[in-house]
Amino acid sequence: MTANAPGPGPGPDDGLPPLVDHHCHGVIRHQPDPGTFAAYLTESDRPPAAGTTFFDTQAGFAVRRWCPPLLGLPAHCPPDQYLQRRRDLGPDETRRRLLGATGIGAYLLDTGLPGDLTGPAETAEAGGATGYEVVRLETLAERVAAGSRDAEEFTDTLDRAVRDAAHTAVAFKTVAAYRHGLALDPEPPSSDDVHTAARDWLAAGPPRLTDPVLLRHLIWLAVATGRPLQLHTGFGDPDLRLDHADPALLTGLVRATADTGTDLVLLHCYPYHRQAAYLASVFPHVYADIGLTLTHTGPRAAAVLAEFLELAPFGKLLFSTDAYGLPELYTVGSALFRTALSSVLGDWTASGAWSEHDARRVGAMIAADNARRVYRLPGGRPGR
Repeated sequence: MTANAPGPGPGPDDGLPPLVDHHCHGVIRHQPDPGTFAAYLTESDRPPAAGTTFFDTQAGFAVRRWCPPLLGLPAHCPPDQYLQRRRDLGPDETRRRLLGATGIGAYLLDTGLPGDLTGPAETAEAGGATGYEVVRLETLAERVAAGSRDAEEFTDTLDRAVRDAAHTAVAFKTVAAYRHGLALDPEPPSSDDVHTAARDWLAAGPPRLTDPVLLRHLIWLAVATGRPLQLHTGFGDPDLRLDHADPALLTGLVRATADTGTDLVLLHCYPYHRQAAYLASVFPHVYADIGLTLTHTGPRAAAVLAEFLELAPFGKLLFSTDAYGLPELYTVGSALFRTALSSVLGDWTASGAWSEHDARRVGAMIAADNARRVYRLPGGRPGR
């Protein structure tokens, strides 16, 4: 494999199969103003520092590199010129052009975020692909709590809701890293503990689930369905304490779930991607990606991907963009994945460490084949 030369867009002509974006989010339907657009280029939840802009980040530069040619502009054009062209085209045409150029064949979309966002089918249709739902556990529990009169009704309804969701969703996801941190007691909580925690949570009336007992209960409800469980690890917005999101903190849970038949998928992982690679290397049911890391590291994406490939078995790594809000983030995430993968595997092939055949085979595994197997998507091989 050889690195892609600069061109009008990412271009799915690198020998990879259609990508499976195994973790992503919806796209806003409206036309964002410049400030709103720029806010999607960062994990910060605050305005930029005085005199600065979020366009002056690796993510901002990547958008200006990969997206303008798809809208009929030169690469690296100024942000105001790009945003004006976006307004001229409108959100629907912009979405169609940007998603259609990614080469993504399947979107596994986390539907747990609020806002006027496209769902799995609408997102996939814009990109000429197939959409699947990933159910966010905490959002599901908060929805059940809103309609429950007491702890008993809540726990009974929650159990049924998770089982019902498993009939249509391809996976579950937990954001326990945000709500408590990953250093949770790895064992399932007792029924009495769950009932007490549910009673206290409902009585307090908070809209947000942070109780560690209920978070553990959700995880084990999902594990019992046999569907893969995605876990946010590594960096994110300021709601997170990064040191509490190290995937190594999940070692106890990984051991406890080893014989359940349920796969655990570690999302994002950076800057703890080597810890995640270790877990994937020693536990058969652990998989990992580096998700939005590539978007936020730009031309350093190849170096980060190479570090991930140091230890992780090649059948355990997945591709995702973690795109949210802007279709540009799908474009950038897929383009940087393609160029990083091509660069890394191309260098290893040129050095004689890898054969061209193995490089292409591993590239296809990471791009799509592994995800199709793990999530039992059409065209994938049977699971473990």
